[in-house]
Amino acid sequence: MKISTLCKYIDQPMILNKLDQKMPALLIGAGGTFGIADSFRLNQKKDGHKPVDEKQKFLKNMIVISSTIGASLLGTRGLKIGGKKIFGGLMERVPFSELQKVQTEAVEKFLQKTNIKDQNILKALETAKLQELSPKQIDLLIGNLPKSPEKEELFSVILPEKKNLNSKEIFSEIKRLSLLGLIPVTGGVAGGIIADKTTHTDSKKQTANKVKEGLYQYLANIFLCNVGAGTALFLSERLEKANKIKPLTPMKKLAVIMAGITATGIVGGSYIANYVSKKCINPLFGEKKNNKGIYNERKPEAIDIALHADDIATAGILSGFKWIEPALPFMYFVSGYRAGIGYRNGHHGHKKDVNNEKDIPLQSLAEHDNQIKEVTKILYNVQNKY
Repeated sequence: MKISTLCKYIDQPMILNKLDQKMPALLIGAGGTFGIADSFRLNQKKDGHKPVDEKQKFLKNMIVISSTIGASLLGTRGLKIGGKKIFGGLMERVPFSELQKVQTEAVEKFLQKTNIKDQNILKALETAKLQELSPKQIDLLIGNLPKSPEKEELFSVILPEKKNLNSKEIFSEIKRLSLLGLIPVTGGVAGGIIADKTTHTDSKKQTANKVKEGLYQYLANIFLCNVGAGTALFLSERLEKANKIKPLTPMKKLAVIMAGITATGIVGGSYIANYVSKKCINPLFGEKKNNKGIYNERKPEAIDIALHADDIATAGILSGFKWIEPALPFMYFVSGYRAGIGYRNGHHGHKKDVNNEKDIPLQSLAEHDNQIKEVTKILYNVQNKY
């Protein structure tokens, strides 16, 4: 099978719609499985005693995972109550029946304007009305239908070309993708605070850790990578218009975008996130000023590099590969979960001040919420500037 045929196959509207429909089940299934496995895995100390209460950890994990997934699905799909739309989602969604109607009309319109006799082609077109085409049928239609305006019109519906974004569309897409990443991270942080309250394990430091990890995940693994991707694509577009470089194919665009992601997110993202945490978040939660290094609290790890898989998805979307978009909530899930547990290089938050070995006074839930809202507002305003 040719790569171009494979790309056409997975970018079909019918395939994308089915992927989108299955995403909630995939998210819930994967999240639930992870929560159970993480809660009951054997992680014993040398004396044979388990370091955590498994039931408590399971409850906290389920709350964090539920809030992360719930926020992600609300952000992508919107909310309807009693058939009334409360707010829309950030991903375009079309009912499968509506998609079938559109494709049926496109095929019938094409047949009315042409005189197709080949039974194999007619069979493939009949298939295109109600379901996705097979790779073999795609090759058949591409190779045997004569080039014509009618063919282009038909293919724009059943086998649409990758969209070539202009500079305005690039930054609009960056804003949307960044918001898609912010929502599950915020949901994870909120869920983590609720989980701590529910299990009576909350503390000022634990809440601070969740906010700082949320900031780290959003800036280092999502927002700054998106900014780098958009900036690189914007500059390459300008060079292309000035005839300084040759027109970029989707694969070349992918390479340009990944270079931008590397320069801003992977290289500089963790530093900026830690700097903001030290200068802004720590004072917000009343932590004492310290002169320790910028990576004292949160050092980049191997899994942080792995989390940049969602940046490949971002690059794919900006390059015109449509099939990646339905998978974005799944890719952002880990960032939301890590924010929810207040991950700090192997630690899931602390109940005591590790320096002074004394309990930290607990804050009220309302005060926690106000701090989270303030941080989220700051992130949202920063994002809007781009």
